Amino acid sequence: MRQPLRVGNASGFYGDRFSAVREMLEGGPLDVLTGDYLAELTMLILGRGRMKDPDAGYATTFLRQMEECLGLAVERGTAVVANAGGLNPRGLADRLRELAGRLGLEVRIAHVEGDDLLARAGELGLAASRYGPPLTANAYLGAWGIAECLRRGADVVVTGRVTDASLAVGPAAAHFGWARDDWDALAGATAAGHVLECGAQATGGNYAFFEEIYDVKAPGFPVAEIHADGSSVITKHDGTGGAVTVETVTAQLLYEIGGPSYAGPDVTTRFDTIELAQDGPDRVRVSGVKGVPPPATTKVCLNHLGGHRNEMTFVLTGLGIEAKAELAERQLEAAFGDAPPARVEWTLIGTAAPDPATQGEATALLRCAVLDPDPEKAGRAFSGAAVELALAGYPGFTMTSPPGKAAPYGVYTPAFVPNEAVEHVAVTHGGEHVPIPPATETAAPPAPEEAAHREPQAAQGPVARVPLGRVAGARSGDKGGDANIGVWARTDGQWRWLEPFLTVERFRELLPETRDHAVHRHVLPNLRAVNFVVEGLLQEGVSASTRFDPQGKALGEWLRSRLVDIPEAVL
Repeated sequence: MRQPLRVGNASGFYGDRFSAVREMLEGGPLDVLTGDYLAELTMLILGRGRMKDPDAGYATTFLRQMEECLGLAVERGTAVVANAGGLNPRGLADRLRELAGRLGLEVRIAHVEGDDLLARAGELGLAASRYGPPLTANAYLGAWGIAECLRRGADVVVTGRVTDASLAVGPAAAHFGWARDDWDALAGATAAGHVLECGAQATGGNYAFFEEIYDVKAPGFPVAEIHADGSSVITKHDGTGGAVTVETVTAQLLYEIGGPSYAGPDVTTRFDTIELAQDGPDRVRVSGVKGVPPPATTKVCLNHLGGHRNEMTFVLTGLGIEAKAELAERQLEAAFGDAPPARVEWTLIGTAAPDPATQGEATALLRCAVLDPDPEKAGRAFSGAAVELALAGYPGFTMTSPPGKAAPYGVYTPAFVPNEAVEHVAVTHGGEHVPIPPATETAAPPAPEEAAHREPQAAQGPVARVPLGRVAGARSGDKGGDANIGVWARTDGQWRWLEPFLTVERFRELLPETRDHAVHRHVLPNLRAVNFVVEGLLQEGVSASTRFDPQGKALGEWLRSRLVDIPEAVL
């Protein structure tokens, strides 16, 4: 029986813990170290950087991490696979070769390209937008380019936009010699990759029940021991902070997904078949995952320059909070005159406590966000008008910042192209270009079955009105302009109550801001979980959203804080 492949992660986003690469290489044995640096917002940031410098477009943090740790990776015999190439994987590979030369290291560096469709945007029908041609247009490639580079002996593989899980699937496919139609093995590795991709979120970071594992030590980054059949054990290096439990893994599996059929370029993974089991301290076994052929289309991430944005926050204190907010709104909108910014949104955050013992308890915040194509209208013209109210506004007027300029914002849009339209290429360490054909067998993902409404059985015995979070964890996030909130029960008894209780109607009742949006509910009994997808709640994506939680990260905690009647028997 072949030994499992130990795949670690050292980055969940561009800006994650810099020292994680060294920590992972020094903390224990690894066959492969991966790093996920890309998100929709990151592609926008890299796209703006490339406008200034055509040779830019990659994650420079990764290059600095390699300057510190590439020799250590070579010494340990650990391959490195990262999507830090962003919009310029070839350029990053060249810089890495220069770095290896300076360090006197013999390192075989390969890269994967073909995801950048910007030059073909018009041809592929990706340029029809009210914002004009896209700034970036990148297809989500799969794992087989990575696998090809590794099979041909690469020590380091850098990519542009690949699916996050591909960073783990590619090394596993190369190591175990999987075929393109080993659907279940590919699906199992995809599940493991999905757990790894956000780093410490799998080991106790952003965990609903954080107080149970509270430790000031930073959580260790996750490791997946992937087996030949695609099953895995999620763990972390000994002595690191955090914890790996069935619930920390469940939380990450629910993060930023839709229905049970998780479609990718290589396989559609059935999240409703994932089985989790504790396999010892800080070890969770992931098994039973089923896969089916991928869809016939490939997802594309489009970013457009949308205009300019700015915001100012008024501090409201003491009595008459709502009246003060109304006065500030009317005065500022009057100051705009006949030429207000294209979009103006107000958000009142918090309220003053009765008989407040501290000034903080007496305070609420009124946030005004504006968007406009004109940088001046959204810039000093707006922020200066807000500050000019200082001696002519509500009593106790103060603000959280001085007037400032507007900043550009981007608009994210997903699109799809036929798989055959994407020219996926593995560029080996020797410079050979190896075309990666698309999957020969495809299938439409099974249609999600949204559970029918059914009322919970009448409680047998007394109930208590307590926060939903007493019996349920949650993790929420963004998929472009949509938000997802995954909710799981902690015990079988709590699941039997939660599943019929938390309907779409109840969800909207508990989170009133979702009432004007389409809400989809997906049931995952194997995880004791329901996942809600709220269309358009986050507007046009994180960069353009005027919500103060533009990525929906805190929606789950809002939901858990709502009071509901729960049978005491399941508390």
